[in-house]
Amino acid sequence: MLLSLLLLIPFLGTLALLLWPGNPNPSRLRLITIAILVLQLGASLAVAWAFDPAQAGMQLQEHHAWVPGIGLDYALGIDGLSLPLVLINSALTLVSAVITRDLDKRPRIYFAMLLLITGAVNGAFLAENLLLFFLFYELELIPLWLLVSVWGGVNRAYAATKFLIFTAVSGMLILGAFLGLALLTGSVDFSLTPVLSERLAMGGQLWLLGALLIGFGIKIPLVPLHNWLPDTHTQASTPVSVLLAGVLLKLGTYGMLRFGLQLFPEAWAKLAPALAIWAAISVLYGSLAAIAQTDMKRMVAYSSVGHMGYVLLAAAADTPVSLLGAVFQMVSHGLISALLFLLVGIVYRKTGTRDLEVLRGLLNPEKGLPVTGTLMIVAVMASAGLPGMAGFISEFLVFRGSINVFPLATLLSMVGSGLTAVYFLLLVNRAFFGRLAITPPSGDAVEDARLDVRLAPVAPRETVPAIALAAGVLVVGLVPSSLGRISEVATTALAAITALPGGVS
Repeated sequence: MLLSLLLLIPFLGTLALLLWPGNPNPSRLRLITIAILVLQLGASLAVAWAFDPAQAGMQLQEHHAWVPGIGLDYALGIDGLSLPLVLINSALTLVSAVITRDLDKRPRIYFAMLLLITGAVNGAFLAENLLLFFLFYELELIPLWLLVSVWGGVNRAYAATKFLIFTAVSGMLILGAFLGLALLTGSVDFSLTPVLSERLAMGGQLWLLGALLIGFGIKIPLVPLHNWLPDTHTQASTPVSVLLAGVLLKLGTYGMLRFGLQLFPEAWAKLAPALAIWAAISVLYGSLAAIAQTDMKRMVAYSSVGHMGYVLLAAAADTPVSLLGAVFQMVSHGLISALLFLLVGIVYRKTGTRDLEVLRGLLNPEKGLPVTGTLMIVAVMASAGLPGMAGFISEFLVFRGSINVFPLATLLSMVGSGLTAVYFLLLVNRAFFGRLAITPPSGDAVEDARLDVRLAPVAPRETVPAIALAAGVLVVGLVPSSLGRISEVATTALAAITALPGGVS
């Protein structure tokens, strides 16, 4: 029943907000949403407390026949791969609700959509039935589209439409692969079990795995399927960007590991070299594209493209260490990217711009944003993989587990990791150092003297969540055993599944 609570709390909360009598003000709706999300976080921690990290298989399972005629069952379970992502989902959705402010347009719908998304994401991470996973995977599509199209920026309609088209194609490919699995095996059992070669020919496995790779590759996203992400982030509000980067992208990486690698082990082994090269290309492209950006938000968005490539590299290598690194990378990227987008949002709200050609001196201790600047430096160092932070341990595990299997792809990805330091150094140097200014200098000394500004202080509702995320980044980096203990047994077992004749492990 514990796992069902992770669905019931947000879904019932959504209904409660939509059916709440009268016309409550945005502040009250926000407080109600925060209370519901705190309750969900408590339920997630209860699941973590009941979880046995020494057990490899699914735990706390719940199974009820739903529509047996089509193989759709209500089957939930959790293991070391999904538990960290459930915890991240609960924490970051709470952060998104806390930092929401100045909401004057349809607040009831806004907060209801937040709750609906977090419930759907929980369902996707917990589903042990392929069709059930697909239902939850698609359930978050419309709420996120609404959050971008209604509460986004000037070009929100364009960005939301692009997001909808790309993710709809992703869902079609994933559903097609699941239905193709039933067709080729002659079974309507959509339970989560590895497909053995004697039941499915290699050609069929390759076609189905290819559809899953493209479908989940859109969601991650990987190059060249990434085109929707920078535009969506640019137009989305800060809370939505936090949720999108920190949680929703992980549906793609989780799906690739759970349904790609686990369901089709032999086909995965055959495609692994190509997947490693794909990962290296995605890492390098994302890093180089980030260097070329002058918009802070687009820079962070392209950095996500690069960092998600590490997960694919780890999955392609398919060793116990690399798969553990993949889990670490998903968690660390969730925390770091959420922190980065939160801080960029603060900068934009206080200055009115995200243009790196304009911003200067934001680290000014008297007139600027010193706390925001300090946290930005922490986030940048973590993303660049400095020792003692979450980014370092995740990248180290990925590279250590992959170098012996795919040395060239791993070395190229290491170059991408180095480029991370380049573009984030450009961001920090341009925006936070020098003389405080938020307008481009004219060259006239008298006129430029008027550029001096005093920025308003940052509200505690934004500072406290940012400090909490920064603390999480440091905890994962300094005490990696806390996360490793949860996931190590599960990732080792996942690598063992694919240790088949012809495999890469």
